[in-house]
Amino acid sequence: MKSNPLAALPALTLAICALASPRACSQSTDPSVPVGTLTAFPTIVQTGTKPTLTWNINYPSVVKDYVTITPPGTVTPKQNLICDIRILGAGVTTQNSNGSINYIRTKGQVRYNGSSSWTTVFDGQQTDSIVQQQGIIKTFNVTVNKAMDFAGQYYWNNVWSTQRTSANGVFVKALVNGDTCPSRVPDYNAPSLESFIKPYLDASRKVRIGPMDVIIFMELTHTSTADVGYDEQDLVLLVTFRTS
Repeated sequence: MKSNPLAALPALTLAICALASPRACSQSTDPSVPVGTLTAFPTIVQTGTKPTLTWNINYPSVVKDYVTITPPGTVTPKQNLICDIRILGAGVTTQNSNGSINYIRTKGQVRYNGSSSWTTVFDGQQTDSIVQQQGIIKTFNVTVNKAMDFAGQYYWNNVWSTQRTSANGVFVKALVNGDTCPSRVPDYNAPSLESFIKPYLDASRKVRIGPMDVIIFMELTHTSTADVGYDEQDLVLLVTFRTS
């Protein structure tokens, strides 16, 4: 039985997509899955002849091809790049006697392009509209081989807390897609996991972000990992790199 070549080609394309990740045919966050197209010319052929098939495969960019991450959280560009920073959430809180929660003013900072001073990218609370929207709060150019560091602190009793930085200690950590989330971040189904983090993790405690993203976790309120409040989700940033 003969089949219409025009009907067969879409079916072939669908089959190719089915072999890849379920997200590979839409907006994938998995950098290991290539996507592409298959075309045939001519689209209608006579019995006994063959069309010419043309493949076009695009391999998604992977952020580690563009930056080097030095644990716990220093990021160094391998070429000149553009950097967008979003704030996913600010989780420093106090609890009132009636059980209600107060969100505390929190500040996120970045140091880049060889500067010795810190640039504030966020100074506010979880309830601020920019946090709820998870919109871009800072865009800037970063220079090849110039390290980027991230920092955070909170404001309480009219004084800023000790600044925690990715260049000093273990309180600020940078991870990419597929990494296991920090050990102190609660499990995916734990009630203590902040709701703003859950969309960026999976049930196996893996980070699920875009292929050119870096996620920054900060612990700002405790120093001992034995403390129940040490959960590495006091301030979380999403850093996206692009070439243009």
